[in-house]
Amino acid sequence: MKSVSWKFLTMSMVASMMAFAACSDDDEPTPDPNLTPEPTPDPVEYVLEGEITEDLSLEAGQTYTLNGGVHVKSGATLTIPAGTKIVAQYDDVVDYLLIEQGAKINANGSAENPIIMTCDREEPGAWGGLHICGYAHTNASGGVGSSEIGAASYGGDNDADNSGTLRYIRLEYTGYAFDEEHEANGVSFYGVGNGTTVEYLQAYKGSDDGFEFFGGSVNVKHMVVTSCSDDSFDWTEGWNGKGQFLVAYQEAESTLGYDCDCLMECDNNGTDFAAEPIAHPVLANVTLIGNGGEKQGVRLRAGTQVELYNALISGKALPLTVETAETENALLEDTSKLQFVAISGELDSKEGIYVNDNFATGEGNLTNQEFSFDDLYIGTVEGGTEVNDAFFDAAPYKGAVSADNNWTAGWTL
Repeated sequence: MKSVSWKFLTMSMVASMMAFAACSDDDEPTPDPNLTPEPTPDPVEYVLEGEITEDLSLEAGQTYTLNGGVHVKSGATLTIPAGTKIVAQYDDVVDYLLIEQGAKINANGSAENPIIMTCDREEPGAWGGLHICGYAHTNASGGVGSSEIGAASYGGDNDADNSGTLRYIRLEYTGYAFDEEHEANGVSFYGVGNGTTVEYLQAYKGSDDGFEFFGGSVNVKHMVVTSCSDDSFDWTEGWNGKGQFLVAYQEAESTLGYDCDCLMECDNNGTDFAAEPIAHPVLANVTLIGNGGEKQGVRLRAGTQVELYNALISGKALPLTVETAETENALLEDTSKLQFVAISGELDSKEGIYVNDNFATGEGNLTNQEFSFDDLYIGTVEGGTEVNDAFFDAAPYKGAVSADNNWTAGWTL
């Protein structure tokens, strides 16, 4: 009985399915040839252009075309999620992105999905880079300034100003030349305050500086500059922020095709060496590798002060130079500090106030060193110090990237 019932049930199900299929075929409507088919929607165009006057969030994973100079205006926030790509167009109109005073950029990439800002022409100098203007100090005349590109105001008295967050961003082929005096850096920080978060950024093959600081107090961490033809890091107008884990690498001119300038060019104020607030950044765990030539590696001048710890400097005929009485006296008087710094040659002094003997006898310093790195810049040297400041991670060794913690992996070129 059980087998008979199962067979009967199976046959009934088959019959029902056949009937349903037959009904379905008979009931299927016939298309009306007189009806106009609905048009296929145009593909969505993702474009950034003009002025952004209210909050704007880009779509994750999309590629946006950057069209001309884009200004984020005061009160507006531009949000860029991980994996987003922004592509400038190489043509007669320069493309750049500028965050004005009172505006913010929240660009949060990740090591797995960095934010990429690049150009359709993959050559140095193809587009105008990223510019951020804040309300922190500048020692420019009158305490205010105007950005080299975009003519946006910057400066003020709010060193805690917050212009947003930059995290895991790669900026490629910046350095567009507006004229002989004005070229675009990877990122230009104009009076940016220390309420801003900046970490895990790479400037790749730009034709001007990688990162330049015009005054301000912004702190930075985990920064890489690769084969930018002018200075890798540049500061002026009284920048007094902090930085840790900084890398500058310049590919050999024979393969890169062009020479590169300083690894760090460091000024207080080019027209008034004693202008206040005086530039006095505190930097630790730095690896700087030049591509030869007769130029400087780290060039301290124009009244700047500095505290530099746990650094490796090589690849330049003059790895460390000091100029101007104000800068050299600050070193001699220990207002500025060079400690646990290893260089491939000797310190060169223009004024003869702070000379190589002073540097060589400084705590932890080494001269005429030979360095060995893996994968361009990975490697450290024993012997360093911990900076007594909550901003700095414990890393008591010389150099920026240790073999057991390659923080550049996955998101840099």
